Amino acid sequence: MSYDNELYQQVILDHNRKPKNFHELKNATHKCHGINPLCGDDITVYLDVDEATGVIQDISFTGSGCAISKASTSLMTTFLKGKKVDDSRVVFDEFHKMVLGEFDPEKQEHHLGKLTLFMGIREYPSRTKCASLAWHTMIGALDKKTDEVSTE
Repeated sequence: MSYDNELYQQVILDHNRKPKNFHELKNATHKCHGINPLCGDDITVYLDVDEATGVIQDISFTGSGCAISKASTSLMTTFLKGKKVDDSRVVFDEFHKMVLGEFDPEKQEHHLGKLTLFMGIREYPSRTKCASLAWHTMIGALDKKTDEVSTE
């Protein structure tokens, strides 16, 4: 899937208005709080990981943020549910490099699927932290960090 600005805007607006998996996960085995002080994004990511299989059984989030942050978190939760933890770390790395402009999914093999919609965010460097906050917070949860994760 290549980057399409109109589709990107539609997806961002839809996931901002009606975010998927927007609730506290009561049986979470992992959780982490993340903030983006510059934009005011403030989220908590919850994961239910089956330790025996290494599969993310469920994932959700709570909090508030700008449209990009909320949409990125919503899409992340739908994309990672059912994935292995190791695969989620690969997707994190590719996503992070993509939004920073260090990885081009149109020219390189990747595991991002529909997440390539965020490729255009690299054109707005001040917004990359909004798009990547959820991903850093998810990694913090997997690593069982007790401190909050910050984009700063």
